[in-house]
Amino acid sequence: MKNILLTACACIFVLAGICQDVPYAIIPQPAQIALGRGVFELNGETRILSAEACKPEAQYFAEWLREATGKNFIVEGNTDIPQQNFILFSAAHIYDADTPVQLPQLPGTMNKRAGLIPHEGYRIVADDRAIVISADYSTGVFYGIQTLRQMLPTAAESGQLHLPYQLTGVMIRDTPKFPHRALMLDCARHFMTTDLIKKYLDVLALYKMNVFHWHLTDDQGWRIEIKKYPLLTEVGAWRTEADGARYGGFYSQQEIREIVAYAASLHITVIPEIELPGHSSAAIAAYPDLGCSGEPISVENEWGVFKDIFCAGNERTFEFLEGVMTEVCELFPGQYIHIGGDEVPKYRWEQCEKCQRRMKNEHLADESELQSYFIGRVAGFLAEKNKKVIGWDEVMDGAVPGNLVIQSWRGLEGGEKAVKAGHQAIMSPTSHCYFDYDLGAIDLHKVYDFYPIPDGLDAYQQGLILGAECNMWTEHAPQEILDSKVFPRLLAMSEVLWTYPEQRNYNVFFKRVDEHFQRLSALGINYGFPAVPFSIVVDRAPDDLPGVAMVTFNKNMNDVLISYSVKEYGNDLDADRSLGNFDGTTPFTTSRPVEMNIGATFQGREYPVKVTRIIYPHKAFQQNVSISYEPSSSYTGGGTGALVDGCIGTENFRDGIWQAVQGKNMEAIIDLGDEVEIENISTNWFHYTNAWIFRPSHVAYYVSSDGKEWKMLDDLKAQIGEQVAGESIMTMSLDFPKSMARYIKMEAYNNGPCPAWHDAPGEPSWLFCDEIIVK
Repeated sequence: MKNILLTACACIFVLAGICQDVPYAIIPQPAQIALGRGVFELNGETRILSAEACKPEAQYFAEWLREATGKNFIVEGNTDIPQQNFILFSAAHIYDADTPVQLPQLPGTMNKRAGLIPHEGYRIVADDRAIVISADYSTGVFYGIQTLRQMLPTAAESGQLHLPYQLTGVMIRDTPKFPHRALMLDCARHFMTTDLIKKYLDVLALYKMNVFHWHLTDDQGWRIEIKKYPLLTEVGAWRTEADGARYGGFYSQQEIREIVAYAASLHITVIPEIELPGHSSAAIAAYPDLGCSGEPISVENEWGVFKDIFCAGNERTFEFLEGVMTEVCELFPGQYIHIGGDEVPKYRWEQCEKCQRRMKNEHLADESELQSYFIGRVAGFLAEKNKKVIGWDEVMDGAVPGNLVIQSWRGLEGGEKAVKAGHQAIMSPTSHCYFDYDLGAIDLHKVYDFYPIPDGLDAYQQGLILGAECNMWTEHAPQEILDSKVFPRLLAMSEVLWTYPEQRNYNVFFKRVDEHFQRLSALGINYGFPAVPFSIVVDRAPDDLPGVAMVTFNKNMNDVLISYSVKEYGNDLDADRSLGNFDGTTPFTTSRPVEMNIGATFQGREYPVKVTRIIYPHKAFQQNVSISYEPSSSYTGGGTGALVDGCIGTENFRDGIWQAVQGKNMEAIIDLGDEVEIENISTNWFHYTNAWIFRPSHVAYYVSSDGKEWKMLDDLKAQIGEQVAGESIMTMSLDFPKSMARYIKMEAYNNGPCPAWHDAPGEPSWLFCDEIIVK
């Protein structure tokens, strides 16, 4: 075997980096890849040889190859190496880490690795004689196998690989950029079957992701069996939906052990998340004495942040959590336990005698310090169990235990603050890593542009950033649509976290993704679109068509087919007078308000989101507007002109049309260009208290001829109460005698902090507006 490996090393490397002539679409992109010598023929006589140290990995490959070809392959030892036609797996140094294999220099920043194969690195040499996969550790051999899988055709994934099959000779040297490459899957909001989880583990392994972060508890369900506390699954695992249906499920301890063992066989670590002290309604529903009030509550059936949290002043709470964590630690042998720590409203603690007594006895200044005390006690208990603790970045709002790993989701700032304080960090900002967000917010290209290390960190601080996670929250993603949310975006994240930045190129990557669509289908993945298939542009028609809106479509992807239908909007909506069906190739013009329903297909798949656009030409349509506030970067509505762009927001406040501010009033001034006759002004406002979105308390409208002297038309009070539940749109409309005006001003007043009855009392509320319509 030594001669084989020396020969392999001698023939590396024709060239470093990405070789454009290599005929393999491998994701993530290997660090170094080049054409090798000759062609290897895989046939029914091919022998599979393995060192003892990586025999389980060789057995994994032999079983996969049997399913791919229908041929039976036996794993043999590596003492008798033939002259031809064999696949050899070698992890010679798995028990001798002090003398790792020396390699030639790697490109760029990889030289910091001192030319060694790290824990997960591997080499592949394929020529006319053999395929040799070698590594210092069995994990590296496993990742080499995943690369070899991708070198074989898609037909192999569906058991249709016909032998013999020829593989072009290739040489690969590969090693990951980050050690933590994860998918977080929320199984609390929607329960996912064990079969789905195992399927996802298979695909994670294929793309060299090595961590499965399992979100098991939240307000809407407790999903893990705890034998000491059976009501957690008898009560906490089930909720009553708005229609009266019972929804839920949980994983037995036996099922959890099976999943953890299955993941381990794929070199994937499972990190469980047990949420505390917030997001704990399901647990308190099962055991009401864990809450501050002690009163019974229900498992939540809506999404949001809720005020009932674990009581920090009650010793029973910590007794309960220690009992839970003892069983969790037994079920999950990995070194990490995630304890949440995010979105903790303090209202109950502020009103709780026990919590206030705890603050006094522990000399805690406020409820933020009480949260730090809470986190510290649980983290200390887990440290005694030899576990490292991960928490969302809110845990840094107070004192942080020294061994806590920070997962930064509110941007990169939390992770940056963590590493500067000496903590390890995992990056998963909402801007790039939240796969529950629609493609309009985060598409494949945006994920690929992500880099987990902020600028300005020194080498030591950079080293404290373990990697990143793509987060799949499932409030709006039951199992049947999960695939379309996660894929193909997970492929981009896999390359972000494995491949060194200097080796990455989106255009090259997307060509490989295009080839992987068929592989995903063969694996049973009902993948979604890589991007929103089209963008909609609404403009004023040319001057010879005053008062007319022109709608055009820009295709964001090749091979996209667009179709849409149009009907009148407003008073005639019920009449449903269709204005025709169109193919999206020519502009559509209208002088009347219309509702457009737009669909797209790509590779025979329908875009899962039916896009609705309400186009509303009016007298202020696309006129100059100035605003007194900075819109939220997450809800710009399209920029400064969003309030007069001629598009009406839908009942989805994330549709990209609504413009929003938090904790502020909104003032907008429209210049109509000339004095015109007007008689009505209206605005639409979103109201959804679960998301802290309140209609304005009142809205005042003004007119002016010169933009200096203003006449108030009226000050309208809110038409619905602040406690109205659910998602709704409130229209503030003012009719007045016909008047001449050039300038129009709207002043909308924020409802104020979330009120005492709210689940997040005192937090700044949002204003969401979509259009100032002038008639």
